[in-house]
Amino acid sequence: MTQSLRRTCLSLVALPLVLALAATSGHASDRKKKDHEAARLALSRHEVLPLTRILAIAEQRAPGEVLKVELEEDDGRMKYDLKILAKNGRVLELELDAKSGATLKLEED
Repeated sequence: MTQSLRRTCLSLVALPLVLALAATSGHASDRKKKDHEAARLALSRHEVLPLTRILAIAEQRAPGEVLKVELEEDDGRMKYDLKILAKNGRVLELELDAKSGATLKLEED
């Protein structure tokens, strides 16, 4: 596991705590809580790959430091959108099918 992948995993470990703290503030936090619960349910139903697997796939397809990860639904299809700082200093946008890990898009942001 590369150092940037380890840092990203450590950052993501802290994410639930940040989300829990943010959940105390208004309607936006209610929506985020529902989104978080929906993502957990999708993972438990094997409708999406776990984030650790997505990060490993991303490292293979676009080596660099992961800046941002979002799980979204687009026309009934779940996908992961990742922003990656490539080793050449450019920011890449990588979209992966959340269930299979197939690359949907890879381009400069």
